[in-house]
Amino acid sequence: MTYIKVYWKHNDDDYPFEIYSELDEDRYEIRKIEIFLNGKVSYAQEDKTTGSTILGEVPVPEVNEINEDTEFEAFNITKEEFNSLWIKYSQL
Repeated sequence: MTYIKVYWKHNDDDYPFEIYSELDEDRYEIRKIEIFLNGKVSYAQEDKTTGSTILGEVPVPEVNEINEDTEFEAFNITKEEFNSLWIKYSQL
């Protein structure tokens, strides 16, 4: 598994500005957390979604490829960091 954090640089409350994803070996999303500028948080996994968050239907690019677009800033994170956030936000 791979875990990433992506900052989306914008000022629109309708879209997340912080996105956390757990990716399988083919880089498809397994779980995702989205945090919005207005404080709203939603998440998705195979059998459950909240808010407008859904799992992507195509593989997620590598972090360096995401970072080629200056509108985004992506990082690899640890499994522990992702799971901590998942526990925090999926219980809301």
